[in-house]
Amino acid sequence: MSGLNGEKIIYLNPCSGISGDMFLGAMIDIMSKIAPGFDISSLLGKISIGEYEATVTRGTRGGISGLKLNVHDRHHDHDHDYHHHRNLTDIMKILEISDIPDDVRERSAEAFTILANAEARVHSRTVGEIHFHEVGAVDSIIDITGAMLVMGQMGWPRVFSSPVNVGSGTVKCAHGILPVPAPATAELLEGLKIFSAGEPMERTTPTGALLLKLLVGQDGFRDIPEGRVICGGTGLGARDTKSLPNVLRAMLIESDSAEKTTARFEYDEPFLIETNIDDMNPQDFSMTEDRLFADGALDVWRENILMKKGRQATKLCCLVRAGDAEKFAEKIMLETTTLGVRITQKRRIMLERRFDTVETSLGNIGIKSAVLDGRVIRSIPEYDEIAAMAKRSGISPSEVRRIVEGDICRKG
Repeated sequence: MSGLNGEKIIYLNPCSGISGDMFLGAMIDIMSKIAPGFDISSLLGKISIGEYEATVTRGTRGGISGLKLNVHDRHHDHDHDYHHHRNLTDIMKILEISDIPDDVRERSAEAFTILANAEARVHSRTVGEIHFHEVGAVDSIIDITGAMLVMGQMGWPRVFSSPVNVGSGTVKCAHGILPVPAPATAELLEGLKIFSAGEPMERTTPTGALLLKLLVGQDGFRDIPEGRVICGGTGLGARDTKSLPNVLRAMLIESDSAEKTTARFEYDEPFLIETNIDDMNPQDFSMTEDRLFADGALDVWRENILMKKGRQATKLCCLVRAGDAEKFAEKIMLETTTLGVRITQKRRIMLERRFDTVETSLGNIGIKSAVLDGRVIRSIPEYDEIAAMAKRSGISPSEVRRIVEGDICRKG
């Protein structure tokens, strides 16, 4: 990626649909042009998933040239009765032992967690009960994790897309013959911009929908952003169709003006874990909350509620990153008296946050600032440092806060 100084953007054109191997094929095509010597085989070899062979071939669909990624599971090739029914825990173990960067492991874990929750909602089951069928197979794990590996190699460019073609007709899957889009695909496409065109077939697969949800999101469907086109890449689908070339086209764009493409807010899609408890000593909640925060929870809080027959109870709420939902659910069930928890995915829109240390008349203190359009709109001293400063100076926290905030204002 040397020579690219502006913001990097990937723009997708899924006018014929998208699948995991189509996306990865398009990204490999781009990488081969901007990074001479790029070796996808050694990159995919970092994924510890047993014996498989990954090959990339150039071909055409509807006269359009592109790359096709083929993954062959050697175990499956020799045992036709062998089926891949991995659950989320199995896939998390694969990611844990794989020799991949932490950011790739985290994004891959987030992807499979989103998929597991979509499957759970479709089948009215818990995440722990969900066993992936097609998406638990080796090729799909390679597609999803491989996509994260290549995006990491590119430096995690922003991804935008035009509306996606979902296809029409029916598709045969583990649960029988179902209309397109299949239930899990439809769940993953919620909030995204879609259309249907071409001869009947499944044009957007669960892995393709998953990548759009994770990398593009609801706010990433837009016209081509302004910038300089560096190169294009094309990934090929499995079938050659007549009406629409079965390809996914992508462009790598360098934006000369970051402010034209940078979002005004930060977005994420964490998971909320909550449970109602009416048989636990209220004093014990504090230690549980401290441990949840120590383990990396984004936020933890309690709400007073009334249960049936007017019983007073506490609702314990914990907001966590997508890939951590199962870990924190287990911890809450071990740390409290609850027998189960509820997990839902949320969408957060946040102001940009900055953390600085400023000098005041009472000493240096850390402050957290909220930023909008590059402008600091408010700054707040960190409470733990306010408390420590109050203890050192022998004055109340409110007086410390008044002095510190006055010093910050005078410094502008």
